[in-house]
Amino acid sequence: MARWWPILSVVCLCLAVAHGQDKLEGVDVEEVCADRPADEYFRLETDGDCREVYRCDSAGEDGTWRLAPIRCAGGLAFDVLRQLCDWKSNVKSCDVLEKPRKAKPILKTDEPICPSGKLSCGDGECLDKELFCNGKPDCKDESDENACSVDEDPNRAPECDPTQCALPDCFCSADGTRIPGGIEPQQVPQMITITFNGAVNVDNIDLYEDIFNGQRQNPNGCSIKGTFFVSHKYTNYSAVQDLHRRGHEISVFSLTHKDDPNYWTGGSYDDWLAEMAGSRLIVERFANITDGSIIGMRAPYLRVGGNKQFEMMADQFFVYDASITASLGRVPIWPYTLYFRMPHKCNGNAHNCPSRSHPVWEMVMNELDRRDDPTFDESLPGCHMVDSCSNVASGDQFARLLRHNFNRHYNSNRAPLGLHFHASWLKSKKEYRDELIKFIEEMLGRNDVFFVTNLQVIQWMQNPTELNSLRDFQEWKEKCDVKGQPYCSLPNACPLTTRELPGETLRLFTCMECPNNYPWILDPTGDGFSV
Repeated sequence: MARWWPILSVVCLCLAVAHGQDKLEGVDVEEVCADRPADEYFRLETDGDCREVYRCDSAGEDGTWRLAPIRCAGGLAFDVLRQLCDWKSNVKSCDVLEKPRKAKPILKTDEPICPSGKLSCGDGECLDKELFCNGKPDCKDESDENACSVDEDPNRAPECDPTQCALPDCFCSADGTRIPGGIEPQQVPQMITITFNGAVNVDNIDLYEDIFNGQRQNPNGCSIKGTFFVSHKYTNYSAVQDLHRRGHEISVFSLTHKDDPNYWTGGSYDDWLAEMAGSRLIVERFANITDGSIIGMRAPYLRVGGNKQFEMMADQFFVYDASITASLGRVPIWPYTLYFRMPHKCNGNAHNCPSRSHPVWEMVMNELDRRDDPTFDESLPGCHMVDSCSNVASGDQFARLLRHNFNRHYNSNRAPLGLHFHASWLKSKKEYRDELIKFIEEMLGRNDVFFVTNLQVIQWMQNPTELNSLRDFQEWKEKCDVKGQPYCSLPNACPLTTRELPGETLRLFTCMECPNNYPWILDPTGDGFSV
């Protein structure tokens, strides 16, 4: 059931407005709403069925506060700690009136409270500025760790300064929409990245063979390429080895893919190290990838791990992350480096985007416009994965989604168009697969559209090259059009166990030698470990 709640957090705040105002009699609304965020839901009493909550709304007459009553649908209860509706059996906070208030530091005052280089805790205690938002409470009231968002962190990355940020190592712009190298849009290749999340195995290898059949070529004569964010369990590493042999990019999507989203949002440096560097170690060993090309990662559920994740990435020489989403906007955003502050709001991702400066690229996921008829201007939130566009239920709708979003990018600043999938969605209806292939072939009929990997996008951005010179762009010529046979046609099917997953026997398919144990978080090589 835990798998459901990321969906519930989005869907089930479609709350039914409660009826009756009798509970509000005698309530001092001004007192209840004092210093309370307008988007916080709370209870007035713990009796009842745990479905009804309120929020403060300043839309009353003369801007006065009023309470807006809201009610979860039948069978659900409201969790005030997580601020969402969930199945009643999952909600443990029915006896809690409100989300606990956290003490905040005093950062903005007319006159300085503390000496230079120090900041004030919520109780007035002065501490060194460097101690704020370092992941460890130092104030007695712990307020130094309670104002650490991208916009609040006192030690946050500075805003973009183009004079200090130069390619190939750094790229930023004030709103994220500037084209690298100042090239005119008509001379920019429209790059499209097709990415897949999850295990590579017999369930989807045929799909990848179908899409990337070696016959479809970009305008430079090289076969189209994709990026695969590989999770460990159930992956066939001989298939990953062959994808890599043919020039596709292999990146990591975690080792355990734990289905508790809070594990990722609140993950420690060591958690991210074990999950992502451990996953890379496994892929390199059992898919025999020895060229150091696994340099990208994506967080499960797109639950970004804040500064800890990016500190680990820098230390472990990961070049880019591909987990942060940008809200649907009029003009899409180009990838950027995180030396300077993100050029857009921290959208979703449990609001745990990195606030500090990091030497890492962000392959931002621009949300797709999923309106069925873009000329009909109803407001619909965008979707980051194609399969999260829940209104797409037919091949025709999928075809319109692809073309409309292509036009949005192509006719504005030509920021890379990301089409991000779980293979199971494309396989759920043959018409989805057919429409994607039809779209790819239609785009390849033009001379300015390229299907490339995430790394190839970064390579172009580091050396912006106009369309008429791209045929000789060397960075895109590597593994241009690979022919030949897989490394091994009959991989080892190693039946393995590990003490970390008691009672499970798992098959590890690899062209390499079988390890002693099934590789897992404490033993990523499978050589065994001592307690």
